[in-house]
Amino acid sequence: MQNTLEFANSISTHDLRILGINEVAYIKPQESDGQVYYTIHAADGTEVARVPEREVAVVTVRQNNMEPASIH
Repeated sequence: MQNTLEFANSISTHDLRILGINEVAYIKPQESDGQVYYTIHAADGTEVARVPEREVAVVTVRQNNMEPASIH
């Protein structure tokens, strides 16, 4: 049996699309020029938006009828 990390690494972009591209969006903190901002990604990893605050990212995702998931 694969451990969780091995399993997660084995999931393809196509699999992610099937599993929830229209239901889940990932929020990831980023840093640029000393400022932190938050990127919103579709389940396939495509960046769809950048916002200045995590709360704004969560609201944006929910307004689009999707469930936010954080990536640290």
